[in-house]
Amino acid sequence: MPEPPPTRASLLARLRDPRDGAAWGQFVDLYAPLVFGWARRRGLQDADAADLTQEVLRAVAASLPAEGYDPAKGAFRGWLYAVTRNKLSTFLARQGRTVRGSGDSGVQQLLEGVESPDDSERRWQQEYEGRLIAWAGERVREEFAEKTWRAFWLTAVEGRSGESAAKETGLSVGAVYVARCRVLARLREVVRQALDEGETIGG
Repeated sequence: MPEPPPTRASLLARLRDPRDGAAWGQFVDLYAPLVFGWARRRGLQDADAADLTQEVLRAVAASLPAEGYDPAKGAFRGWLYAVTRNKLSTFLARQGRTVRGSGDSGVQQLLEGVESPDDSERRWQQEYEGRLIAWAGERVREEFAEKTWRAFWLTAVEGRSGESAAKETGLSVGAVYVARCRVLARLREVVRQALDEGETIGG
């Protein structure tokens, strides 16, 4: 089982040290799939999405103050969304696929998919949380019995009812909700240890 992330400092603060290879590896592992997937779903090919992902992660790291991200400025996920969206717009402009400020509805549709800006940001929030769950889950999955993990997954990720999860796992409904709470608490702990930036997962 992987060791839990170090707690000596926020991951984002540690990125200011280019020699901290562990922090960089963790940062890329956590955020690159999120940005890459977002870019692909907005019409970029694999190579372009990979280029955009590198640009976003470099921009985020370069913009961080020495003490790390300041939660008083809002949730990090919101800032990352803004950086990603701005970089996508710039990337498309460089490719000659849009003119900044053109107001072209096709351009807006490409940036937002078929979603309004509010829906786009809401989808980003969902995908961000999903990535945190997946990333933390990779680190804690083996800590739990199969039924406990399955009960959590069915209710917290798939949105199934406690009754449905109980029927599938053979647990009581009460045990399903206990399992959900235990796993969520552990996931939150892992995310908090790694990021130390006020980000949360689960409801």
